[in-house]
Amino acid sequence: METTTNLPKFQGKPLIEIPEFIPTAGFLEGDFGKAVLQEYNVKAEKDYGNASALKVLNYNNNIVEGSNPFAVVLINQIIEQEGLRTATQADLENVLKVNALPLRRQYEDTGLVLRSEDNPNKYLAMNLMQQIKTRNPNAKMPAMITLSGLELVADASSPYKLGFRINDSTEIFYDLSVLNKDGDFSSEDIDKKTGLPVKFGDKGNRHLYTRNSSLSRLCLGWNLFASSDNVVLEYSDGDGRIVVISAEGTQKI
Repeated sequence: METTTNLPKFQGKPLIEIPEFIPTAGFLEGDFGKAVLQEYNVKAEKDYGNASALKVLNYNNNIVEGSNPFAVVLINQIIEQEGLRTATQADLENVLKVNALPLRRQYEDTGLVLRSEDNPNKYLAMNLMQQIKTRNPNAKMPAMITLSGLELVADASSPYKLGFRINDSTEIFYDLSVLNKDGDFSSEDIDKKTGLPVKFGDKGNRHLYTRNSSLSRLCLGWNLFASSDNVVLEYSDGDGRIVVISAEGTQKI
């Protein structure tokens, strides 16, 4: 039966508990992205000698393009002052789960994978291994180090003129055997803490790429594959994106 008048909007009360804080995700874009990039360029020149590995970000079509581990760590140091941080691999899996951002046809750096102190990247691998062993003498490799917890340091002895410092807030996952073998996986089989697959299978529609030594970067790639085999730490191109997270524990008080 149709009503003869338009009813006012129903004002109901939620029947579930609404969290005080709802995490959000976004790219470095718009005025915010432009301002962050300006601060990034100032710090790259003033604090890090304009190291070539940092000269990789550009503002184009209203968004910051480019990414490598050094750039992500410096961006994180800037935005953490605003209660934000760069995304972890687990964050990106959450983004995919709820389709919060378009992540196909680009890549996002999220971490470093340390397997041994061998070349390539021997200098940084040895430095990070020493820091890890000081923090955790029984640490077993491979280890995944999230970029959002690292500090960027100027280091004249490094091939990149840059290095990474581990601090108390650096999140490190040890003895990740999953990073020792390539394989196909499904988005349904993801460890919620690491953002890495917990098992492989022929029916998986995504792929994990690995290697067996040295220090490499971890990222989510073009076709949503997980890459932990790229040892060219300074490489960046226009397909790179940096995802920013506003998450519980990072907001200003």
